[in-house]
Amino acid sequence: MKKERIVLPADGADAEDFDVTAQALDRGQRARFVRKARTDLGLSQAEFARRFHVPVGTLRDWEQARVTAPDYAMAYVRVIACAPDVVAQAVAS
Repeated sequence: MKKERIVLPADGADAEDFDVTAQALDRGQRARFVRKARTDLGLSQAEFARRFHVPVGTLRDWEQARVTAPDYAMAYVRVIACAPDVVAQAVAS
């Protein structure tokens, strides 16, 4: 099995720091984007989930980087960030 490439090595002076792989960095960046899109709209997780028909547990997992949001979900969140009212109206129909 191929070992994952480290993109951000641990700080040797910090006993609690750890190496970060490319996959983990991507998961963290996706989590941050989803959370920022939601908070920029001023919505709680429950409100965002209800308004845009995303299971709240799934949203929570994406935002806390427990699960990597798939590409289609990232595209959906990007559209929500650009046109939240249009998306809300479309999913309500």
